[in-house]
Amino acid sequence: MRSSSVQLARSAWKGPFFVPFPNMAQAMRTNTPIRTNARACTILPNFVGLKFLVHNGKNHIPISITDEMVGHKLGEFAPTRKRFSFRQTKNK
Repeated sequence: MRSSSVQLARSAWKGPFFVPFPNMAQAMRTNTPIRTNARACTILPNFVGLKFLVHNGKNHIPISITDEMVGHKLGEFAPTRKRFSFRQTKNK
């Protein structure tokens, strides 16, 4: 029985999962963000310096790709849940 915290890696012969963005060359020239819903897309080294708008289920969150993000997924940088905080109210 597998633990739920263990993720299986993708096969090496398949390579990383990514979605080919047709407007990537234009986005590099004009510095416009690429709008995407592909949260499972792996960040490749040639994405560094690009800006993405990653969908979190409700909105598109702006993300600028840096060197440290290479190898991670786009969805890791667009949180899907709001922060929760208790508010104490006085009942009069």
